[in-house]
Amino acid sequence: MSILLKNIISVFSASCTTDINDVMIDHVSIDSRSSHNGANTLFFSLIGPNNDGHLYIKDLIAGGVRNFVVTYIPDGLENKAHFLVVDNTLVALQKFAIYYRGLFHFPVIGITGSNGKTIVKEWLNFLLSPDFNIIRSPKSFNSQVGVPLSVIGINEMHNLGIFEVGISTVAEMEKLEPIVKPTIGVLTNIGTSHDVGFENTHQKISEKLKLFKSAAVLIYKKDQKVDALLSKNIKTFSWSFDDDTAAVFISKTIILNQKTTISYRYNGKYFDIEIPFEDMASVENAISCLMVLLYMNYDAAIIETRMAMLYPVEMRLEVKNGINNCNLIDDSYSSDFQSLKIALDFLESQNKFQKKTLILSDIFQSGLTEEALYSQVAKLVVANHIQRVIGIGTTISAFKDRFVNCITYTDTADFLADFSNLDFSNETILVKGARSFEFEEVVAVLEQKKHETVLEINLNALSDNLNFFKAKLKPKVKIMVMVKAFGYGNGGLEIASLLEHHQVDYLGVAFADEGISLKNDGIRLPIMVLNPESTSFSSIIQYQLEPEIYSLRGLKNFLKIAESKKIKNFPIHIKIDTGMHRLGFERKDIPELIQILKVSHTVQVKSILSHMATSDDKKQYEFAKGQIRLFDELSSQITSELQINPIRHILNTSGISNFPEAQFNMVRLGIGIYGVSNDPQEQKFLENVGTLKSLISQIRTIPAGDSVGYGRRFMAEKETKIATIPIGYADGISRGWGNGVGYVTIKQHKAKIIGSVCMDMLMVDVSEIACNEGDDVIIFGESPTVVEIAEALNTIPYEILTSISQRVKRVFYR
Repeated sequence: MSILLKNIISVFSASCTTDINDVMIDHVSIDSRSSHNGANTLFFSLIGPNNDGHLYIKDLIAGGVRNFVVTYIPDGLENKAHFLVVDNTLVALQKFAIYYRGLFHFPVIGITGSNGKTIVKEWLNFLLSPDFNIIRSPKSFNSQVGVPLSVIGINEMHNLGIFEVGISTVAEMEKLEPIVKPTIGVLTNIGTSHDVGFENTHQKISEKLKLFKSAAVLIYKKDQKVDALLSKNIKTFSWSFDDDTAAVFISKTIILNQKTTISYRYNGKYFDIEIPFEDMASVENAISCLMVLLYMNYDAAIIETRMAMLYPVEMRLEVKNGINNCNLIDDSYSSDFQSLKIALDFLESQNKFQKKTLILSDIFQSGLTEEALYSQVAKLVVANHIQRVIGIGTTISAFKDRFVNCITYTDTADFLADFSNLDFSNETILVKGARSFEFEEVVAVLEQKKHETVLEINLNALSDNLNFFKAKLKPKVKIMVMVKAFGYGNGGLEIASLLEHHQVDYLGVAFADEGISLKNDGIRLPIMVLNPESTSFSSIIQYQLEPEIYSLRGLKNFLKIAESKKIKNFPIHIKIDTGMHRLGFERKDIPELIQILKVSHTVQVKSILSHMATSDDKKQYEFAKGQIRLFDELSSQITSELQINPIRHILNTSGISNFPEAQFNMVRLGIGIYGVSNDPQEQKFLENVGTLKSLISQIRTIPAGDSVGYGRRFMAEKETKIATIPIGYADGISRGWGNGVGYVTIKQHKAKIIGSVCMDMLMVDVSEIACNEGDDVIIFGESPTVVEIAEALNTIPYEILTSISQRVKRVFYR
């Protein structure tokens, strides 16, 4: 990208008071935290429900950014940069993307649907890349912001675009269609995803079809609901399993040895292709790709060869424990310039270690000359403060001199052969490679060790849940997120790092050692310690943690220690007991509390808080309202007599939803961010964060009359196929979930737990499930959910999550 700023001011209908005649733009950004921002960046200051990009302009200017699209100019910055003032910055971003898309005239494939968009996009990229220089959506960039950012990645060398488009409600597609303006449309499976944003399936299909209003052709699975809504002006190219009037009729599919043979009729002739998958979702996604190849007049032999080479698509970045105390970021399935930038931004958010290493393969399909490409990659490396680059591939080896502290290898085998001579320790390593380099072997030698049982944490889902609750807050209300108990069992540091990246206001932990660990690992956010013991006060001061003070005894002890260290204005948080009767100052304590604080300069009251006992119970509404009134009264008394204006907060996760009038200055978000709500309606809007997975260790068949497990609590009434799973009560699985009460999910089927849950194993009935040793097993996640398990065991989801043992490996991904 290289555009004169003056040439696009009319695109936004923007006003600008500074001279921009010679200002050149080569990069567009919406992320103030990105290391890619620079003097030639055009920064769009987007405004969300609880975030305002204008707040970061001062820091961006200090960092060298000079060009901004804004709705207002922050005070004191009027002449510090070039400001293009518009009514709506998101609309301006979308208008810029429409303008930029109009500069290019090559074919564009636009993909939408409920499921399969990213898979189809990645497979089409693979199938068509030998013949085209492709620009495609990085990762799953398919939203109101992601689509324009994807299109803005086009450059002069590209000659085919593949963009996915997602919508969650009405009136969104009409904004995205002119940005993508597809010439070839692909409608994937229409399922139940995002149903809540539409009145019915009819409306959802209608909205999705708006993407194709200018397309030369629409490729889709023939369907009466879709057919009824299609414009008569659009040309279609349909396929079907059961309607032989479709342009391509799938006559049969045969599954054998984990492969599927698809037989199809096209133009009166019959053909076969084989794909290395057996699940129906993959079959339908593959047929969508087949249809594109047929429409583009590919030879049958080429189609057959390339379709047989399709592969599972990993759509996530994973954070793993590496050897020698390293953090390992696994992005080993693709290597293109756009996704490299995303991976490097993710690397920037991982701040456990200052030392960073990038292992990078040759980059394909950048749309740039090799000279320009590796020059830009070198700039990204510098901007992201990467201390070491290990390049693998003949092309990157030729540009080795562009990088500081760089070692290169011609292929992955050479790297592995030299691995013992390389030092990896106490650092973060990003592994980013094209599929052909088989970087999974690189990850294998760098990963600490393989675990059969893992708890996978979806960081995107956690971000989505955070934003869901942020949207409920009034302007300027702060947010504290609870990361106590190892992030409710999900992982403390990694979640804290993500929350710091999202710029939440506070983190909350239960005990000082949790906060000390986070501080030692580089977390800079203020951390409140909710249950500080007097013996930890010195450490709290040393590590700049902020204690909750809940008693006169505790206050006096803290003041004594702080005064001995000659501390002034150390932040503390005063807790009031309004009815929980667990910890906190009671009404009778308030006068003495005020008197002590009036004469002390050692501490500063940073906040006043209380804890609701029944925020999730509608039957206890009046009690909860009474707590809120008492908190308002007592906290107001303290602030008035001390003449201070601290943060006030009483709401927890349920309180945020049920008592919005009591948000005060801050709320405390707990289990909601981890995807659990006490409200079934609200639960529909939350994303599952944690999935506990294992695998089948062994399968055996026992005859009628045989038993399984300790105490012979299961007796087979007929011949039964049993699978053993390597997870038990030592890993946090309740024994109450055994003996036919609970189940796991294998191949999308429920497998009932039989016999007692053992310390390290449990057994399930797989008599009706086609499965093999080594197959994945879902212990909890989408099915069963932790809510479902908790209800069956007459407990709460908190207990299920926090019971998962530390010996279960956590894997974090985006």
